[in-house]
Amino acid sequence: MLRRTPLYETHVAMGARMVEFAGFELPVQYPTGPIAEHHAVRTAAGLFDIDHMGQFELAGPDVVEFLQQIQVWDVGQMAEGDAHYSLLCYEDGTVVDDIFLYRLPGRWLMVVNAANRAKDWAWLEHHLGRYDAALIERSDDLAMLALQGPKAEQILQKLTHYPLHTVATRTAVETQIGGLQVIAGRTGYTGEDGFELYVPVEHVVDFWNQLLEAGKEEGLLPCGLAARDSLRFEACMPLYGHELSAKINPIEARLGWTISWHKPFIGRGALLKVRLEKPERLLVGLEMVDKAVPREGYPVAVDGAIIGHVTSGMKSPTLGKFLAMAYVPAEYSTPGARVDVIVRGQPKQAVVVKRPFYRPRYK
Repeated sequence: MLRRTPLYETHVAMGARMVEFAGFELPVQYPTGPIAEHHAVRTAAGLFDIDHMGQFELAGPDVVEFLQQIQVWDVGQMAEGDAHYSLLCYEDGTVVDDIFLYRLPGRWLMVVNAANRAKDWAWLEHHLGRYDAALIERSDDLAMLALQGPKAEQILQKLTHYPLHTVATRTAVETQIGGLQVIAGRTGYTGEDGFELYVPVEHVVDFWNQLLEAGKEEGLLPCGLAARDSLRFEACMPLYGHELSAKINPIEARLGWTISWHKPFIGRGALLKVRLEKPERLLVGLEMVDKAVPREGYPVAVDGAIIGHVTSGMKSPTLGKFLAMAYVPAEYSTPGARVDVIVRGQPKQAVVVKRPFYRPRYK
C-alpha cells in the first residue's frame, strides 16, 4: 500500500495529479503544468512537498566520531548551523545513498532519500555498534517542505522576524516562522537559492497554506515531482537510482569534491584505488545534435558499438535544448567528443558538453 504525506488531501483538493514515487503517492504536477512550475522556480519561487524524504537525528558523546566513519565528508570542520551534502558508501566504494547533514544545537540531522530510508537506517544501525551515540527516527514527526527560487527569501521573510539575509548557503537556523518552531536550511536541489523547511508534522498543512498565501504577489506556485526532476537535471544534481547506485562510485559520478581524503571512512581504500588508477568511466553531459529526446536507459554508442547509457535526459525547459547525463568510458568524456544516442533503435548524434547545463544561483 502506498504511503501518503500529511499534505495528500491538500494536493488532491488543489487538482494535483498524483503518482507513485518511492513508495509514496505524491503530486507529479498541478493544473499549471510542470513547465510553468519549472519556470516559476527559475524566475520567482516554487513550493514542494518533499516529506517523503527520510530524516534521522543523531546525538551523543561519540556522534562526531561515528559520522566521521560512516560518511565521506569531514564533519569536524562543520560549525553549529552548518549543512553539507555527503555520501554513505559501501566497503567497495559504491554508494549506499547520498545524504544531507545539518549540525544543529546538541544534535545532527541526516536527510536521506525516500526509497533508501529503510536500507539507510539498517546500515547506520549496523555500524553504530560500539559508539556511544543515539540514532532517532524523525521522519514521521517532522514534515519537510522546499521553498525554492530567487524570491524564496522575500516570501519567507514575511512569516518571520529572523533576518533571513544572514542565513548563508548551506547553513541552517532554528527559529519561529509562521508561529511555529522551524528548522530552516538554506539548501535545496533545484539549482536556485531557497530553503528546506522542517516543521512539526501536525502543523504542516497550515504552514503550507501560509507559505502559498505569503507568496501570491511574488508568483509562488506549488510544484510537483516533474518540475523537481527537470530543475535538478539542469543543474546536473544526481538522483539515486539514476546517476548514483550500489554499482556506481563517487569518483566516476564526479562527486570527488564531497570526499575528505584525510580521514578514515567506510569505502576509503577502494575509492583511493579508483582515484589513483583513474576511473574507467565517467558521468558526462550530452547535447543532442540531432533532434531527439535522450531518455533514461537509452544506449550510447560510437561507430555502432555500445559504450554506455543515458542516466537522465529531457528537453531542458530553461535552455530549450535536448540534453542528457550519461556514463561513458573515460576516453570519451572530454567536451567535444562525438557519440550517438540510440533512440528507438536509431542512432542520433550527440556531443559531450560541460556540466552543469545550468549554473546554480545560490546566495
